[in-house]
Amino acid sequence: MSEGILTPTATREALARLGIKPNRNLGQNFLIDGNIVRKSLQFADVSDGDIAIEIGPGLGTLTLALLARGAIVYAVEIDRTLHRHLNDTILQKYSNRFFSVLGDAVKIPLAGYSPSRIVGAGTTDCLPSNVKVVANLPYAVATPWLGRILSGPLPACLCIMVQKEAADRYLAVPGGKSFSAITIFLQSAYDTVDTHAVSRSCFTPKPAVDSVLLNLVRRRSVFRFSSEGQATIRRLFAHRRKQIGALTRGRANLQPWLELLRRAGFDHKVRPEMIPVALWTDLERSLPES
Repeated sequence: MSEGILTPTATREALARLGIKPNRNLGQNFLIDGNIVRKSLQFADVSDGDIAIEIGPGLGTLTLALLARGAIVYAVEIDRTLHRHLNDTILQKYSNRFFSVLGDAVKIPLAGYSPSRIVGAGTTDCLPSNVKVVANLPYAVATPWLGRILSGPLPACLCIMVQKEAADRYLAVPGGKSFSAITIFLQSAYDTVDTHAVSRSCFTPKPAVDSVLLNLVRRRSVFRFSSEGQATIRRLFAHRRKQIGALTRGRANLQPWLELLRRAGFDHKVRPEMIPVALWTDLERSLPES
């Protein structure tokens, strides 16, 4: 495999040589636009010695660009043929800076990277500032994978390409239909610094929808939800069109939070999607300690 970006023709030829027919269920749409790769490196500010975590490296287009910048790359690939191909082609030159694992990214969210140092303590565990996720996330795993990331030690930044529907959920504001539990968990830990629209024509095969490149940077003051807090919020959003009074009826442990909502100007008729992120963090704080 040559260094640099694969053209559409070269991509199709490489897949044919490997006997791979892109699997829609695995989100196998291969990036063929060098500008998007360069934008990813720019957003993540990748430099020599950074640790880059990549999800679904595919043919290695982004992987090679990260390695060329001097990054140490940890990659997880679920396709056995592609995983073998990456090892056969990239390890020859970058054996000391490329580490790949075969498996499901939701089960291996940090692609096999094992942190030697954690910044902070307890529920605010963070990874060092040079640990960054730079990835074109397959649509099917984007939100489950993100949920796992938000439940563990947090990378310094998430430079991730996701389909537009997912981006709408991650960036949503209260009051819209895209505002959801994952919106709350993500925005409590990361700030959105940059976004870049990505046309479906930047991939082969061409997906049915456009994508968005997101540059999410870990907040100075990270707020993490407990397992109980996450489960409570997910339950409330499972019936998002119901009023909060009906959703919390009989839940004595949520009554202090309802009083906080009332003081903030939200009565029992408000629906979950209308409540700002800051008030959801108040819900976590009001839960009895286990």
